[in-house]
Amino acid sequence: MKKNLVLSLIGGLALGLTACASTPTNTLAVQKENNQYEVTGIGKTSLISKNNAISAAQKTCTRNTSAVVVDEKVAYQGVLKGVVDEQTGRMVEAAAGMIGTMTGTKASLSKDDDYLTTLTFYCKAN
Repeated sequence: MKKNLVLSLIGGLALGLTACASTPTNTLAVQKENNQYEVTGIGKTSLISKNNAISAAQKTCTRNTSAVVVDEKVAYQGVLKGVVDEQTGRMVEAAAGMIGTMTGTKASLSKDDDYLTTLTFYCKAN
């Protein structure tokens, strides 16, 4: 009886942890022509998305090579994309944060994938 209870608890815990899995922060590299690769990274801020893309690029290159960026594109894709521009979206987010502070709740419109950075790079021998 106790063995079944323990196994049920372990199974429930594993299922619960699986449900908490988050969205990946970067992609695998796609090889393009001329020995170039492309990766993307997402993040709550432009800097986080860029760091996630750089991390994916560095993982693509082998131990004795380094990633050399050829092109970089950062795009805002927040919840207000298409309704307002990035600057206005930041102001709306700041206002939501102030309202949340005044009411004692956490009010935020930002998501973990508001920014998308796409890097084109090649691997250069050290």
